[in-house]
Amino acid sequence: MSVLRKYSKLANRKVNKLRSADFVHYRDQRIKSMKAATVVRELGWLQHALDVACEDWGQNLPQGNPVKPVRRPKIDNRRERRLQEGEWQALLGAVNQARSPFMKPLLTLALETGMRRGELLSIQWRHVGIERRTVFLPQTKNGRARTVPLSPNAVAVLMGLPRGEDRCFPLSGNSVRLAFERLRQRAGVVDLTFHDIRHEAVSRFVESGLSLVQVQMISGHRDLRMLMRYTHLQADDIVAKLAAVEHV
Repeated sequence: MSVLRKYSKLANRKVNKLRSADFVHYRDQRIKSMKAATVVRELGWLQHALDVACEDWGQNLPQGNPVKPVRRPKIDNRRERRLQEGEWQALLGAVNQARSPFMKPLLTLALETGMRRGELLSIQWRHVGIERRTVFLPQTKNGRARTVPLSPNAVAVLMGLPRGEDRCFPLSGNSVRLAFERLRQRAGVVDLTFHDIRHEAVSRFVESGLSLVQVQMISGHRDLRMLMRYTHLQADDIVAKLAAVEHV
């Protein structure tokens, strides 16, 4: 890890002289300039390196691996970014159809289905059921296959795609990432990621009145607890409905 060069006190110490306090100091310094997820990942690499040094190279660590007891910073990668008024229209309007013919249908399908970018790019025509209005995903991020129901708009998007390839979207993840960044800049939309469109889609599912269990079947969240942050949308809807009730 080249970053260790900045921490000479840690890098220059003999392996058998390293203590947990050294890595606590390392953690506290890194967290000032890096995200928690990065610091956690780096501590994991350091712990693994010392495990290898001990088990494979015969290094003596009298008190065990000094990184293991070090508390990791709490990771909170949740984003609550919703599309603001006019942003979606700006994105679609900024699409260069000649240069990126797949971007507009890809974005539209993302908003209609709540699929992750990788899931969208993995869709194969043999798994698309136009008549049933479903897409089957044999492999997903959480390791479980699922069948995603399609809205009429989603079906229309798929029917409008060319069928010259096995995949509906013959694109790489990196090319989509770069294309989306260029598109976002042209549209003048600030601080929006492709994954935020999934959050927007799930939010809209909840707002439409679907239960969390139904939303889970569509979105593929592993645990209902991961959807609990959307319950405020249901609560707001319930409040509005209660306000409309006329008490006799």
